[in-house]
Amino acid sequence: MTRKTDQDRAWELIDEIGLCMLVSHDGTGDQLRARPMSAHARRDEDAIYFLTDLRAHKDDEIEINENVCLCFGDNGSYKYVSVTGTANLLDDRARIAELWTTAARAFWESKDDPNIRVLKVRPTLAEFWDSPGKIVTSVKMAAAAVTGSRPDLGSNRKVLL
Repeated sequence: MTRKTDQDRAWELIDEIGLCMLVSHDGTGDQLRARPMSAHARRDEDAIYFLTDLRAHKDDEIEINENVCLCFGDNGSYKYVSVTGTANLLDDRARIAELWTTAARAFWESKDDPNIRVLKVRPTLAEFWDSPGKIVTSVKMAAAAVTGSRPDLGSNRKVLL
């Protein structure tokens, strides 16, 4: 039996949650901006991919400063992952076709739209919070409040990716 590592768990959570807030630096570099994105994790490639639009501000921001943060959160199960990495834009039509989903149709008519680009993030560090779930966490928090102790709310790890 193969023992799972913290790296394994971080990648699993990224894949399970799927949606994240992509945080980048604005054009001046003074402010941070976040927007929701649909992630496609590819651990074997050490990458997380997104479909993006060439006309979007985030693409210009990433051209200026490649450092990004991806914030994944599943409030229903109290599981969260924060990923730090570097991003770059690719005009890779084969990858666009691979990542194309029905949901992408909400933004583009087809995968052949010339404005679609691939945003590739190479993760360097992740921190995850992996709780036993909402009900168990709520019970543990209530018990801790009554007893004055600190609740064990699951795992919190920092890992290099």
